[in-house]
Amino acid sequence: MWIEVVGWSGSFLILLAYALLSTGRLDARGVPYQLMNVVGALGMAINGWAHGALPSVFNNAIWMGIGLLALAGLRVRRA
Repeated sequence: MWIEVVGWSGSFLILLAYALLSTGRLDARGVPYQLMNVVGALGMAINGWAHGALPSVFNNAIWMGIGLLALAGLRVRRA
């Protein structure tokens, strides 16, 4: 049961981030957008792993990596 909550929450976060970005409420280069994507992808990857959906795990691991690289870049620019 909890694994489904984790997966659905991750999916919701990614879609919410995209909706907020598309409506101009978030900046793609901002920390909130990137964090929403990283946490959302983590939730979906955990769910995919639990269900043996390895292509989904792979996709979400890459998604998280992109978000983490973006966050690292933002941190470097602020320093």
